[in-house]
Formats: sequence, C-alpha cells, structure tokens
Amino acid sequence: MLAGSRIAVVLPAYNAARTLARTVAEIDREIVDDLILTDDASIDATVPLSQALGLHTIVHRENRGYGANQKTCYAAALARGADIVVMLHPDYQYSPRLIPAMASMIVSGHYDAVLASRILGGRARAGGMPWWKYAANRGLTTVENMLLGQTFSEYHSGYRAWSRRVLEVLPLDRCSNDFVFDNQMIAQALYAGFTFGEISCPARYFREASSIDFARSVTYGVGVLHTAWRYRLAASGLRAWPILPAPAEAVL
Repeated sequence: MLAGSRIAVVLPAYNAARTLARTVAEIDREIVDDLILTDDASIDATVPLSQALGLHTIVHRENRGYGANQKTCYAAALARGADIVVMLHPDYQYSPRLIPAMASMIVSGHYDAVLASRILGGRARAGGMPWWKYAANRGLTTVENMLLGQTFSEYHSGYRAWSRRVLEVLPLDRCSNDFVFDNQMIAQALYAGFTFGEISCPARYFREASSIDFARSVTYGVGVLHTAWRYRLAASGLRAWPILPAPAEAVL
C-alpha cells in the first residue's frame, strides 16, 4: 500500500515467458499489493511461469487482442479492490522501479492518471528505439497534441497508471480490442475531464522485447490519427463519437 491506497500492477501478456521473470523481479512488493497477469492465449510458457511467480493469472482461451487483454486486466484489478492500477508491459522494456513514483503522483491528488514517457529526458534513441519508430512517435504525438489540445511528450507508452475513479468512469468496453485501445482510452479520459501527469522513463530495446511489425505499426498509426480527429470533432460539438463518455459520465 501507499498512503492507504491499494496498488495493483496489471501485466497484459502474450508470449512473455522470456522477459516476465525479469520484469516481476524489479517490482517493489512492499508497495504493490496485487500482481495480475492476463495471458492472451500465449503459445509459450507464460502461464505456468506466471503461476510459479505467484501472480494472479487469468487466461484467455483464444487470442482476443491487446485492447481486450487490458479490459480484462482492469476489470480484475477493480474487482480485487485496487485504488491505483499500474499497467506495465511484461516485456522488460520499461523500468518497473518507477511504479512507486507513478503511484505517488496519483496518491498526491494532483493527477488522475500518469504516463511513463520514453521521450522525456531525451533517452529513447540511446535506449535503442529504432529511428523509424522514433520519427513516427514524434509525428503522431505532434498531431495528437494539436487535435486533443494537450502538450504530452508521447501517447504511445506501454506503461501507465490510473486511479480507480478513472477506471470506474470510462466506458472501456466501447474501445477497440486492438492496439489503438491505448489511445482511445486516453481520449476518453481527457474527454471526461481527468488530469494527466508524465514521468520520464528509460526504455530498453532488445530482441526479446515485444514489438509490432511495420505493417501493424501503420495500421496503429492510422487508428491513432482517426482517434484524435474524432475526439476533436466531438469536443467541438460537430459530431458525436459513441466511444466517448456521455456528459452524465464526465467528471467536469
């Protein structure tokens, strides 16, 4: 616990057996009360390894997609009493040692959500981020900031923390089951009036770390731009978007 708040870490996993133990080893168990892994029909040893590590393990019998995996993670964390939920990719690309800092930013009352940014601090390329991923990240983030009215350093991190209140309000079931889920969730939270903080996070790129290929990256990029554009239309009162919270669901 942290200042009386119950902390859960959720790990949306797919074929994460090669990196899971390293990721879990760096999670501070004195702060984190619950570790939840949802396996999206992996074909490696992710599930038995997760169980051996003592994680609360949920198994999708068929592959449902990255977004659907997160939906299961968040629902389980709420059901198990979490006050703050940290979503961390189990591929050891991000530093688990930042969990206490991210949770503290929410406990402080200043933020409802926190994004761990690979861009803040200027170390993404030094950590091995491919140049084309870096360029795409910068380009997409610039457009998203314009359309969403924000100044985030990036929107594409696989490491983020949410207060319970955010997860209870957002209609996550309306979001995609694919990779664009992350951006749609941010759009929902912004539309509902929740506040975001960012924290600099070093990232590691290595062979075992998960990564989508170029073709899926293009599909993701198109989905990101669509999300930002639909948000702008809705926020401007020009065209409603059903995935966004209704006014009665909004915080502000």
